[in-house]
Amino acid sequence: MILKGFKFGMLLQLAIGPVCISIFQIAVLKGFYAGEIATLGAALVDGIFIAIATLGIASIINKKNIRICLKMFGSIILFIFGISMILSQFHINFLPSLCMYNIPNSNGIFIRIVILTASNPLTIVFWAGIFSSKVAEENMKKQDIYFFGFGALLSTITFLTLISLLGSFANVFFSTQVIQFLNIIVGLLLIYFGLKMLLKNK
Repeated sequence: MILKGFKFGMLLQLAIGPVCISIFQIAVLKGFYAGEIATLGAALVDGIFIAIATLGIASIINKKNIRICLKMFGSIILFIFGISMILSQFHINFLPSLCMYNIPNSNGIFIRIVILTASNPLTIVFWAGIFSSKVAEENMKKQDIYFFGFGALLSTITFLTLISLLGSFANVFFSTQVIQFLNIIVGLLLIYFGLKMLLKNK
């Protein structure tokens, strides 16, 4: 079940999102160690979301009014991160505490990624749907669900570690101008993900 969860989770990781892009950017700017700190932050939130999904609490979040509020909250967070990232490339401090250049230590990186990952609590609903379908398909017992979830969480750590490694290598080969351009692209993508979340019907 752990292997099944891992393989299924790796398939889901291919749908690149704002957290993956942010961890790549962190590794480019701060190196592999910083990227791994960010990976642990993302894994912590994913682990909490998966636990909530397996416990069935996601049905509360699935209510229409709560979903709308969460979508608005998540969209605003992503939009603020994106704007801050773009403006920082032109030496404009929109929100200095969110700028990667101004994060002095690993604690700041960890908290930044935790906020970014948690900005989309609808992921809980997504995981709940995944677990519901897999329980029916595999006829899972309670213990099997926990192992499957653990495997899915391992896939998050593995995939984001690879992204972090890739980013740390990119740091060696990319010029300052290329990294600056990359940061602007990351900012635009975060804004795109925020707008996409806000405008999504379901």
